[in-house]
Amino acid sequence: MNTGASWPTSAEADVRVLRMQAKLHRWATDDPDRRFADLFNLVADPAFLLVAWRRVRGNRGARSAGIDGQTAYAIEAERGEAAFLAELRADMRSRTFRPIPVRERMIPKAGGKRRRLGIPTVRDRVVQAALKLVLEPIFEADFSPCSYGFRPGRRAQDAIAEIHLFTSRSYEWVVDADISACFDEIDHRALMDRVRRRIGDRRVLGLVAAFLRTGILGEDGVERDTVTGTPQGGILSPLLANIALSVLDEHFVAAWAAMGAHSGARQQRRRRGLATYRLVRYADDFVVLVAGTRVHAEALRTEVAAVLAPMGLRLSQAKTRIAHIDEGFDFLGFRIVRQPKRGTDQRFVYTYPAKTALATVKAKVRALTRGATDLSLSILLHRLNPVLRGWTAYFRHGVSTRTFSYLRAFVWRRVVAWLRHKHLRANWRQLRRRSLPGWWPTEGEVTLFNPSAVTVSRYRYRGTNIPSPWAERPSGSTARLTA
Repeated sequence: MNTGASWPTSAEADVRVLRMQAKLHRWATDDPDRRFADLFNLVADPAFLLVAWRRVRGNRGARSAGIDGQTAYAIEAERGEAAFLAELRADMRSRTFRPIPVRERMIPKAGGKRRRLGIPTVRDRVVQAALKLVLEPIFEADFSPCSYGFRPGRRAQDAIAEIHLFTSRSYEWVVDADISACFDEIDHRALMDRVRRRIGDRRVLGLVAAFLRTGILGEDGVERDTVTGTPQGGILSPLLANIALSVLDEHFVAAWAAMGAHSGARQQRRRRGLATYRLVRYADDFVVLVAGTRVHAEALRTEVAAVLAPMGLRLSQAKTRIAHIDEGFDFLGFRIVRQPKRGTDQRFVYTYPAKTALATVKAKVRALTRGATDLSLSILLHRLNPVLRGWTAYFRHGVSTRTFSYLRAFVWRRVVAWLRHKHLRANWRQLRRRSLPGWWPTEGEVTLFNPSAVTVSRYRYRGTNIPSPWAERPSGSTARLTA
């Protein structure tokens, strides 16, 4: 690539970056031992920086400022895209670019706890995005099929579908694992050792290391060093976390291969009283599915802890538990449990929206419909509809019909109560004529989204045939893993 080229248009940049990413992915796939030695020029290339800027500018984080107080919108309005990127590229090429500490923001969690979110400056976000554009195609060639989180073309429903497949085929015990403060405790040296397996460019390695130890400016105004972890909120952090946690994937992929090349060999192993097991991971949330006994599952919990220890990670003793599929467990918002089919003696594995997930969307609806009666109904509906549409789209690949009907009734009651507070002197006839035609909240062309109208269907399990965006789709039908 001509790194001295002039700044391309947005369309030219997209084509150039995608073409280079496809080459990087192909080279990494063809040679698993290859170390890439000249990548910095790509990170600082005009096309990669422009695509990185557009992604930073287009996401919701563009409205958030780092410790310099600048948002992406402000930079675009005051300095302009071209001047900002030209200055950033000059600093990178002259090796004067240095990341600065991220701004800490504590986000409430369930149970009264809070998690740390680090907000980098826009400059740092653009460089992180450019690094990700270069590094992701390389490491995607090494990542295992059992990993689904923060990877292109993969989603939570793929993980749920794989769990449904295996728990329906003798994998009845589940190690439901939780890593304590995963993003905060990853060992930097161990992570960088894994990055060096593929990356030989010292300037790129220096940038990655600099982002890891950049520091945090706390909400109390005190700056703290980051000796471990990768701050949540950084664009590069999910990729680095996947690189660190791939040590777990590799361990279980090797164990799966050692159990036999086909399902018959694994069945023979189980007849000898040995367990077979499989990992399903979504970022730092994962389960180990076990065809065996509770004793086997307990041993695997100890084994997982030993695999994670070199990366500086540990399992939460309070949250990691052993469950049988008949008692069920929650994963990625779904409740996964085996129970009798109504009217029969047959038992099947079902995936429902978990109670905690339903409680979360109800809390959002309550927050939007609490007070604020000075707003028009159309504005309220514009705020409610994306929440309902997104939640039902996520859970439509489960046994969700009854839950959607319940949510429909709940939202209707909340909106009607809001209307009655807004129009205190109106009777039911007036409310129906004004805002409830057909008893459904409507104003002008805006209608409340109806959760119960969403069609529910089983998600198609894609097995190992989930194509990367940089590789040709495998020919033939979708592969299915056998238990």
